[in-house]
Amino acid sequence: MVKNMKQYIYGKNPIVEAIKGASVYQVYMLNGNKDQKIFDLCKKNQIPLTFVEKKEFDKKVGKVSHQGVMASIETYRYYTIDEILSAIPQDKQPLLLMLDGLEDPHNLGAILRTCDAVGVDGVIIGKNRSVSLNATVAKVSTGAIHHVKVAQVTNLTRTLEELKKKSFWVVGCELENSQDYRAVDYNMPTVLVIGSEGFGISRLVKKSCDIHVVLPMVGHVNSLNASVATAVLLYQVYNSRHPL
Repeated sequence: MVKNMKQYIYGKNPIVEAIKGASVYQVYMLNGNKDQKIFDLCKKNQIPLTFVEKKEFDKKVGKVSHQGVMASIETYRYYTIDEILSAIPQDKQPLLLMLDGLEDPHNLGAILRTCDAVGVDGVIIGKNRSVSLNATVAKVSTGAIHHVKVAQVTNLTRTLEELKKKSFWVVGCELENSQDYRAVDYNMPTVLVIGSEGFGISRLVKKSCDIHVVLPMVGHVNSLNASVATAVLLYQVYNSRHPL
């Protein structure tokens, strides 16, 4: 029998959301912390709560902004593509997000927060050279990590080709041969592809894109932070599907 793996998360919002939607084994609070909300949630859900010294926080999660609370939880679950697709309501236009080589956990956390806000059905990341779900991602996502389904796949290109067979259109954020992101009608099953912070979309993934879009920039810098670009594009998809 395979034992469940545990990991530690920290921060008030991530832990509140984890108690609602994940397997929380133990909550730890810094001596003197009087967060009544977390105390009541632990009592309601029969989760052990222990008060500890600061050195225990440093030992388990490092010197981070933990807000005086941490928890041991079951390792974050990854979904299969089929599980994500089968959970999409029949009356909803599917929307997936693929992150190609994203390495910054802060960017991933911010992206998951936006995905939850606009109703993205699932996020796809690679197993290699890509950030995975961890405590930093959870903290930055303010708990969205527990509500957005994430798939971790070995081959991004093969995954896109399989999705295209299921009538998905692949839209990549890419400078070459691109059009203004506002010119596209996103009322179709869509996979939005965002590249890495430093190198953009990889060559093979780029070839699998049906449409290339670009965000016009009139300032002095030549690119946006990956999480900011993703947020702009996802809200354009939302606007295209839900116009005023």
